[in-house]
Amino acid sequence: MKTSLLITLAFLPAFASYAENTTEKTAEANSAKTEFPTEETHEPGFLGTPISQAIERSMRRTDRETEYKYGRTVTDFATAPKVGGYYMSGYYYSSQEGAHNGDGFKQKNVRLYVSGSVFKYFNYLVQVQLANAAFHMKDFWMEWKKYPEFSVKVGQFIRVFGFENPYNPWDVGIGDYSQLAKKFSGFGDRVGETSMGGRDLGLQIQGDLLKSRPDGHRQLHYTLGIFNGQGINRKDANRRKDVIGNLQWMPIKGLWIGAFGWIGNWKSPEGLTLDRKRYSFGVKYENPDNNWSARAEYARSHGHKASDYVAATEEQPAYWKCGTKADAWYVTVGVPVWRWIKCYVKYDAYRDYATNESMHTIY
Repeated sequence: MKTSLLITLAFLPAFASYAENTTEKTAEANSAKTEFPTEETHEPGFLGTPISQAIERSMRRTDRETEYKYGRTVTDFATAPKVGGYYMSGYYYSSQEGAHNGDGFKQKNVRLYVSGSVFKYFNYLVQVQLANAAFHMKDFWMEWKKYPEFSVKVGQFIRVFGFENPYNPWDVGIGDYSQLAKKFSGFGDRVGETSMGGRDLGLQIQGDLLKSRPDGHRQLHYTLGIFNGQGINRKDANRRKDVIGNLQWMPIKGLWIGAFGWIGNWKSPEGLTLDRKRYSFGVKYENPDNNWSARAEYARSHGHKASDYVAATEEQPAYWKCGTKADAWYVTVGVPVWRWIKCYVKYDAYRDYATNESMHTIY
């Protein structure tokens, strides 16, 4: 059993709050909205907002005298596209003998995106990433979303397995995803798949049902998708597809109770076909009035790891070193301290072979 101690301090700059408030107050899309997160939040930030507003002004018809608002339809065809992103860099220094050749400035990550809608009810998002010289396509999808009860999405997007996968890293709280999300949602998946950012290529239907009174929130959400199973920017390696679905219930606004399921496989570069049979259930609470939050989730997986396969030799046939079972769970509580400071406490456990001997915990 391995145990780690993680202490993280995250300070959200003022422009992040400004972007959030601006979007909340002025964004007004034609398509149906959802209260169940299925995608990362994309805030334009202090540079993205004026750029998007400039694009909107250029699209606005000259004969229209009505006041325009950021995020609203500016033509009968489309909304003004929103643009945003961020850049991460740093300076690296090491006093270790023989390691000085790594000193200096380095680019860590550049992320750019554009989103909007066309033909009133078709939303789209394209998001790219640059890490040094490597270009990386993150998202490209279009979704028909006329009705809250039923929508259709096609392209490359988030696998909706677990509560944390659709979260922006800032919204996770600790600044990093749980081991459950990393191992079972596609962030360096347990089977051996490299980090796909929790995304895959596929087609998905989803909707929100049972409108509640008196606040009008939707009580029941469903999602069902079919994916290649190989991750982003990769074609399918066999004719079998992954099926991922979830069902979430919101008895009161801000409280989600959810169950997730995943049946599929992944084909390794060596030609091994590895099963991914997984389920997860949990609860989360986000209070919009006082900013308290809490999440708890458990997941279990059945399927071999590519690294556990031992190839056949003259002396013995091929075999698997270990079993197929693994599980993980976590509990997170977020407590607001001040208007721009929030403290999180988290217990995070992952068992690579569903045994205490293979457990790794993070506090």
